[in-house]
Amino acid sequence: MFVKHKYVYESLHKQIPIIIGLSMLPGLGYIFLGWLNHIVLPALIWYGLVSLLSIWGLSLYKSFDYDSMTSLELISWHNYISKFYLLMFSSWALIFILYGGETESKMHYIAIFTELGAAVVASTLLFSDRKVLIPILLVLMLPLSAYFLLIHEFYAYVLSLFSLVFMGVLFYSAHSSDKLLEKTQYQASHDQLTKLFNRHSFIDTLQRKVNELEKHQNYSYLLLIDLDHFKTVNDSLGHDVGDKLLEEVALRLKDIAKDENIIARLGGDEFVLLGKGFIDSDKCISHAMRLSNELLQSLKNVYSIEPHNLYLSASIGVSLLSPQCLNANTFIKEADIAMYEVKEKGRDGVILFNDKLSKRVESHLKIEHRLHSALKNNEIYLHYQPQLNIKQEIIGCEVLVRWKNEDLGVVPPDVFIPIAEQIGYMVPLGEFILEEAFKTFKKWNEEGLILEQFSINISMRQLFHYSFVLDVGRMCQKYLNEDLQKKIIFEVTETILAEDMNKVVSVMNSIRKYLDIRFSMDDFGTGYSSLSYLQKLPINELKIDRSFISELSKDKNDQEIVLTILAMAKTFGLKVVAEGVETREHYEFLKKNNCDILQGYYYSKPLDKDDFESYMRHNRFSL
Repeated sequence: MFVKHKYVYESLHKQIPIIIGLSMLPGLGYIFLGWLNHIVLPALIWYGLVSLLSIWGLSLYKSFDYDSMTSLELISWHNYISKFYLLMFSSWALIFILYGGETESKMHYIAIFTELGAAVVASTLLFSDRKVLIPILLVLMLPLSAYFLLIHEFYAYVLSLFSLVFMGVLFYSAHSSDKLLEKTQYQASHDQLTKLFNRHSFIDTLQRKVNELEKHQNYSYLLLIDLDHFKTVNDSLGHDVGDKLLEEVALRLKDIAKDENIIARLGGDEFVLLGKGFIDSDKCISHAMRLSNELLQSLKNVYSIEPHNLYLSASIGVSLLSPQCLNANTFIKEADIAMYEVKEKGRDGVILFNDKLSKRVESHLKIEHRLHSALKNNEIYLHYQPQLNIKQEIIGCEVLVRWKNEDLGVVPPDVFIPIAEQIGYMVPLGEFILEEAFKTFKKWNEEGLILEQFSINISMRQLFHYSFVLDVGRMCQKYLNEDLQKKIIFEVTETILAEDMNKVVSVMNSIRKYLDIRFSMDDFGTGYSSLSYLQKLPINELKIDRSFISELSKDKNDQEIVLTILAMAKTFGLKVVAEGVETREHYEFLKKNNCDILQGYYYSKPLDKDDFESYMRHNRFSL
């Protein structure tokens, strides 16, 4: 089943009213001249035939809708439109035959020139489809050539030969124009590097596939393939190596996918594959998952790009194309969501988009939408969780952000903070948190509520923002004196270590040097921590992740981990904060092993500003 390029169908469709107009109007001239010369009947009969053909042509014109038609419908429409054009131009050959012998009235001259004109019109308007044009030119020009031959004069033989030459010129001209248009359309619809379909062309194809599925109640699948860590290869080895790698990936995709699938490059290192149709959805999913795993294995084989031997993996998101949905972009979005789920789970895998993912994305979008107006609507507020020393005296607190929305209720920070990071909202949110926290710290100090340290969480996006150091400096100057500044601790998580280490160290050193603010490594032990990082990073404190504290009384492994962290901190001269202290047993273990600072529900949950003040005033005690 061969479907022509979109431009061919659209060109043939666009010419219908032009061809009808160029047939009907000159046809009136034949009727008028026939009436003048008393030979009007052939023109009237011919005009009636052309009128019937025109009505058919207009019905074909109205029935065409490329975006909603299936492949079979397009092929059927093309067959009909080919017949229409052949019959319409054959009618001009007929009028030439009817009036070519009218030498006394001189109408044979008009018949000859209209035949030549029809040939020029056909080659000019229908050059985009040679299979339509070739029989039309033969129908028009061969009778003319034969006409001159039958005159049996030398000049007529020359004219007969010229007619054939003229037909050849028209063929050549149409062929050249078609080739140029075909080249232009190919460049517009294909990726220059990989020679695969590009995004725009693929979406057109996908939409037509979706229409077919809806009409036949079939299923198909879409695979979105994203290369893992391709940017690293591109940046480190150069774009020439990266381009060759993409070309090789395209070849492997075509080799595995065969002719039954349509493959495109959406951009960068992202490829997409559209499968064939299936009657049964389970078989469709099974085939899609099997093909995805074959692709994964093929893409992981070594790439020999001189002088390098490279290895890649891929993350593949799968979307089931069902006949219930008619929007092509929806399926690309679903596959994209599934692909990013693979990324979050460690890459090098396949995930099928499902209802669970859909609900999570829907929830994500709701949060994202409402988060943009959270500050403006005064929905963001701060809580403070006390930190105590080993004598159980309050010596500080951690500032924790909270969000309560009228529709969503209380949204946990571990839900909305990552979303704020993704949508670029973390910088204004972080600025609000810092300003509110500094105001509160200043107020408490003025009221005699003295703390030794005041910890605030800082995100990676905040830390790397171009104006972060200046913004913090401005707020320190506005709210804090030198003594208070020295008590501020910025908490960063271990995930920051996945970034450019030199840049991280540079920013942290600037803040320490110019603002006298210290740093704490939060959630220590859960991610990228290593001795080399502890040596390089300008930190003053480690916070043991609550996951190691929660099972201290039961799990000897957790006990060993905590003891190791405490010993490591002592070696590097760092203080240690234990998060998640919830029982007397936790406290006794940490006290016995000289943990510096304790934080958790055993002492207090996070409190709003007023409750924390009350806690400070009335609960300075030892347990």
